Amino acid sequence: MNDRERFVACILGEAVDRPPFWLFWEPWATTYLRWVEEGMPGNADHQRPWNPDPAPKIVPVNCGPCPTSDYTLIEEDEHTHTWYDRWGIKRRNLKGAESMSEFLEFPVKSRRDWEQLREERLDPDHSQRAAGVGALCRKWAEKGIPIQLGYYPDVGIFGSVRWMLGDEDCLITFCTDPDLIHEMMDHMTSLYLTVFEKVVQEAPIDMIHIWEDMCGRQGPLIGPQQWEEFLGPCYRRIKAFADRHNIPILSVDTDGQPDLIIPPMMDAGVNYLFPFEVAAGCDVNDFRKRYPTLGMMGGIDKRALAEGPKAIDEELERVRPAVEAGRYIPELDHTIPDNVSWENYCHYADALKKLVGKG
Repeated sequence: MNDRERFVACILGEAVDRPPFWLFWEPWATTYLRWVEEGMPGNADHQRPWNPDPAPKIVPVNCGPCPTSDYTLIEEDEHTHTWYDRWGIKRRNLKGAESMSEFLEFPVKSRRDWEQLREERLDPDHSQRAAGVGALCRKWAEKGIPIQLGYYPDVGIFGSVRWMLGDEDCLITFCTDPDLIHEMMDHMTSLYLTVFEKVVQEAPIDMIHIWEDMCGRQGPLIGPQQWEEFLGPCYRRIKAFADRHNIPILSVDTDGQPDLIIPPMMDAGVNYLFPFEVAAGCDVNDFRKRYPTLGMMGGIDKRALAEGPKAIDEELERVRPAVEAGRYIPELDHTIPDNVSWENYCHYADALKKLVGKG
């Protein structure tokens, strides 16, 4: 099987020679520095020694603000720098350390802000959105590499609205101005499908991916009824588009504990989910039993990599039933922190390669 055939068949529950072997999640920047000091070879490519299969290649379209804007520095001091990102979000970051941004201000504070952003930077038909991607997609297709439409952080239904309003104001607006939430989600869905339509004329697509990051350790940020009311219609539009163009996989990145919203997601057409974070109480063996037709990726506790070979081996053995049951790509449950040594990562990569049966 080539890499595309293996990936699609695995997620759809069809016969495969083995699951994909990806080493999908990146190390933190500080982890890279540690690994280089500890002997990571070559040009600091943490994957190269194991020759992993190629994960789906992301079509480089622009589904976010367009025309785009560059990083804009506002101020800095000895410890932090404050800046605007390409969405117009004002952030503060620590210098010389790995951390999530402190989000200080979001671009949409009113309906007027939304309408201005929509008119100025969210035109679905902007000429820069999907220019010149056909040749690249065809090259990937010829090599048997799976191809993905949709990416972090621009292609999300809940994700994009939260990106514009901010977490708290987004959730409040679900209650105080639901029509605005519907309007924003509907427009962003139309934007994605307009861009996607241009790409599918050029090359075959295997997966549409939607970034939401809408779950924490306690569960989703909205309940299943809200998911169905607000997100369900948008997902069904995307699923109908996928069906029309023979795109077999509709993928979502939720983070956290997604259990409460898996049923409405699957009912709307989602058939592939990740990363199943163990720290949030996710067990891929349990999810496999309860959602037998759901494709999964992730679910290996990255904290085991900091403990050493014994813990790593035990963690990989823990997920073996899900591997053997199928529709599952064994991977870490998120990016790799800097308490993981290069030696431990090497042990993990060797053991994972053996688990999936790649020679």
